Amino acid sequence: MRRIFSNVRFLSTKQPTVRFPDAKRKTIEDVLGESKPKEAITVQQSVDEFQDLSGVPEEHKSERRAIIFRPVRNAMQSGWNGTQIWKIELDNQERWENPLMGWSSTADPLSNISMNLDFASQEDAISFCEKNQWPYEVETPQERQIKPKNYGSNFHWNKRTRVGTK
Repeated sequence: MRRIFSNVRFLSTKQPTVRFPDAKRKTIEDVLGESKPKEAITVQQSVDEFQDLSGVPEEHKSERRAIIFRPVRNAMQSGWNGTQIWKIELDNQERWENPLMGWSSTADPLSNISMNLDFASQEDAISFCEKNQWPYEVETPQERQIKPKNYGSNFHWNKRTRVGTK
């Protein structure tokens, strides 16, 4: 089935269709304006900038101790995927039990920060602690030792766990 359209305006005529015949087309320079030269942004690496913007009370900054570590593999899982990152865990501040609901409460604004801080390297985690003026400890990770074994060694004649049947 073939449709025949009475209006052939949609076909390409190489000219834009305008609603008003006296409308004038603007140039790109008129629409975008003059382009300004791009300048490089300089960032100062002073610790005071980070300290003022955080909004955390001073007693929570000075008494903090951060532990930088690489998480161990979960014994319930078999994957090693989440163990190549570095994490920061902060020491716990004072907590109390809420008398109304029985929930544990704290006045610490950084109590849940250790769940979300993942770093690609140990140096990134150390620089983050230095920017926030936290004293830190670095736990050295214990690398797993893979002992090469062959499948045939399970059935070796001189194996110590071999039990004779006669």
